[in-house]
Amino acid sequence: MMFSNSKWTAIQSRILPLILALLLSLSILPGCSGSSNVEPSDSESSTSVEQSVAEDAEEKVAAPEPAEDEEAVFDVAQVPSFTGSPYTVIAGNVPGLAEADAEGVTESYSPLDALGRCGVAIAVVSPETMPTEERGSIGMVKPSGWHTVRYDDLVDGKYLYNRCHLLGYQLTGENANEENLITGTRYMNVDGMLPFENDVAEYVERTGGSVLMRVTPVFVDDELVARGVQMEALSLGDGGRGISFNVYCYNVQPGVSIDYATGESWRSGQQEAAPSSSQVMDYVLNTSSKKFHLPGCSSIDRMAEKNKQSYTGARDDLISQGYDPCGNCNP
Repeated sequence: MMFSNSKWTAIQSRILPLILALLLSLSILPGCSGSSNVEPSDSESSTSVEQSVAEDAEEKVAAPEPAEDEEAVFDVAQVPSFTGSPYTVIAGNVPGLAEADAEGVTESYSPLDALGRCGVAIAVVSPETMPTEERGSIGMVKPSGWHTVRYDDLVDGKYLYNRCHLLGYQLTGENANEENLITGTRYMNVDGMLPFENDVAEYVERTGGSVLMRVTPVFVDDELVARGVQMEALSLGDGGRGISFNVYCYNVQPGVSIDYATGESWRSGQQEAAPSSSQVMDYVLNTSSKKFHLPGCSSIDRMAEKNKQSYTGARDDLISQGYDPCGNCNP
């Protein structure tokens, strides 16, 4: 059958749109596309992400990052109250030390903290670390909480506080090292710590061996004076058969009460912060205003350096020199 050009054109105009519509419908049917670039549906994408997160979580649980060891904090609340003995045994007298802890150690002292307080001191004590000369002066060092105060009838040696070595001079030869000196009572220094230091020194001198020793000052919160010290020691090469101890020495003085926050002290049974007028104390003088202050007084920060002078002596001596007590700190 032959069609005229005009009729054929009319047929094409009707058929072509139908063909195009048919082709378009076939291209969007599921599974009909051969393209490898077709993106997955939302549900398919969500499933893939959830699976990936789950796999990541499984990996993290199966292989967690190793946590760094936290430094153990000595809990002074676990120490029995002072009842008359200068020390008490801790953990069955077994030190928390091992021979492996001595590797690479000769002596180590912690830097002072923000309050000027000492930290842990550790050393391998040996014939090589022990001094061969007399100890020098340490009077220039003033540890945190330091006060020069006397109780002639209560303290052997009269002065309440010693500049107390964490690691004794006879063991390491360390003397005027501010990282090794704390404010310690005469009682703690002589009756508490010294016997254990003597035991270590005697062992080293007798055997020529070595002893790993660690001393930890125990502070509470922001107090400037330690409540006591933990002393640990372990002789090396013999599994601790020669020297092995773990003790806590009390920083107390029988007959004297201590404010560990400041280092102030008073006779037990007397009112706090009421030192006798003849008691030797540390003061700061304002040579211009003729006022005297306790070392921790906030007024000192506003004092001109040229007018500031340190003084150690009795309160009544200052008053006799024309000085008046500060109304802020009431020295």
